[in-house]
Amino acid sequence: MSGQTPDRKAEELTRSRTLNPRPEAVVDEDFASSEFFDARDLVQVKYEMVRRVEADGASVTDTAAAFGFSRQSYYTAAAAWAEGGLPALVPAKPGPRGAHKLTDEVVDHLQTLRAADPTLPAGELAAAVEDRFGVRVHARSVERALARREATRSPKSG
Repeated sequence: MSGQTPDRKAEELTRSRTLNPRPEAVVDEDFASSEFFDARDLVQVKYEMVRRVEADGASVTDTAAAFGFSRQSYYTAAAAWAEGGLPALVPAKPGPRGAHKLTDEVVDHLQTLRAADPTLPAGELAAAVEDRFGVRVHARSVERALARREATRSPKSG
């Protein structure tokens, strides 16, 4: 429907990665009967689900179903809540969580090569990584990985 005002809350929830992808699955009566509760707000849904079990003593199975989650999702949310509070209920950013190409083993090899010949350019080091590990990396990534390793190994001067 063109001409409608944009839903600013939905936009903000999307931006913050907290838009519930399945708000229609939330059939809890509080969410159906109150304007305060918003089934689109994933953090609010997870919080209320955990609170319902922990504070009200409701069944995990029934509560998880009413909030549109599996039992395992309930336990994951409860553990996140216990460990980090409300911010821990925000979904993690997508993507790799650490080095997946320039692992410690690869950077160790790079350091060995650089120690043997400090004049080796990053492009040749990247080629050596591909030859030995079958992983293509950019020369600049090699430089950054070596710099990070050096920064963590050497004492700070100040």
